[in-house]
Amino acid sequence: MEKINAHIPKVIITGPESSGKTTLCKALAAHYGVPCVPEYARQYLQEHGPGYRQADLLAIARGQIRLEETTLARQPRLLLCDTGLEVIRIWWEWRYGPCPAWLLEQSRQRLPDLYLLLSPDIPWQPDPLRENPHDRQALFARYQQLLDEYQVPYVVVGGSMANRQKLAIATIDKIMGLRQG
Repeated sequence: MEKINAHIPKVIITGPESSGKTTLCKALAAHYGVPCVPEYARQYLQEHGPGYRQADLLAIARGQIRLEETTLARQPRLLLCDTGLEVIRIWWEWRYGPCPAWLLEQSRQRLPDLYLLLSPDIPWQPDPLRENPHDRQALFARYQQLLDEYQVPYVVVGGSMANRQKLAIATIDKIMGLRQG
């Protein structure tokens, strides 16, 4: 019989565009020896082009859920996610206004044990799929507001990549009950 873990700690790395989410997620995945659930939006937009509509955001949300569930089925000791549905929710609200009920419900049902909210205190890196270079601080404030609303623990992570990794590892070790040393 297959062993089922009662609870796999889930950490979502989130924040505005070009704040180092993917880089940090990959570094943490290597540190802990677990997979990093990638940001599905990037894959979707690379396949379908950078233009998108509301239906595309719903497809991206469904794809993100699939990637997370596929990774979770492999029973890692830690589920690290390079963004979650909170990104799609904020993206939707920023671009279109109020979100559909399904997206709101899914984002609340899939909350992690911890969010690592990345500060946009590093230089913007141009990318054809990025679109808000001048709104990063306003978006960061919206992320903080949403995470406060969710009432889930979160830590703001900023500074150099070395500092980000150190803070992220210390925080994750605490939720996993690991000794630091």
